[in-house]
Amino acid sequence: MATYKKRGFKGKIKPNRLEEIENKSTTANVFKSLDDGSSKTQVWVEKNQNKILTLIGLVVVALASYYAYTNFIVEPNEINAANEIYFSQQKFEEALPTENDSIFDIALNGENDNLGFIKLADKFSGTKAGNLANYYIGMIYLKKNDYQNAIKYLSNFKSNDIMLSSISLGSIGDAFSQLNQFEEAYEFYSKAQSVSDNNYTTPIYLFKSGIIALKLGKSSSAFDNFTKIKYEYSNSPQAKNIDVYISKAEALK
Repeated sequence: MATYKKRGFKGKIKPNRLEEIENKSTTANVFKSLDDGSSKTQVWVEKNQNKILTLIGLVVVALASYYAYTNFIVEPNEINAANEIYFSQQKFEEALPTENDSIFDIALNGENDNLGFIKLADKFSGTKAGNLANYYIGMIYLKKNDYQNAIKYLSNFKSNDIMLSSISLGSIGDAFSQLNQFEEAYEFYSKAQSVSDNNYTTPIYLFKSGIIALKLGKSSSAFDNFTKIKYEYSNSPQAKNIDVYISKAEALK
């Protein structure tokens, strides 16, 4: 018996064969997309070649400028500033044991061709020595009882050295305390004791913070500070007679 193929009849495709066809088709589409994208990119690059070269040129100029600024301006400035600050540092150390006002003034204002800390902080602002000059100026003003200027210059000092940072914050607290601005003093003493956990500055500012806390009626905070000194910094000078302060804070709670 003869068989006839019906028009429009399509033989059934086996599942594995179907998957193979689909994979080939997908791969072909991917390569086609890549080719199309590559062609479009090539056309865009050719069309915008001048702009691209200009942009690359600007990047190169920016990098070269940064290199030049770093190597020919920043580094020489750092060296010059470090050389300039030496004289004032020596005068500061000379004045410190006796807190000699006249020598502190030389450290601040300079002498002969030597810049003092004040001019140095301005001329070399942005350098490490210029930043450090702010610390020295603030500490000198604190010792000269010029508390507003002490706060001003110490606030301009920034350091990654945790000891110096702690001392500068605590010194701002001292200045505010002398001005009877006890809320601000408490704030900076708290910052000073928390910025670094060490056996020198931490118990000092825990104690000062505790004393100011009592003035402000923050007896619980004072109690916590004094208790921390007793148990965690028992060898510190602040631990001597600390039980008296603990009892006082506890009575006021």
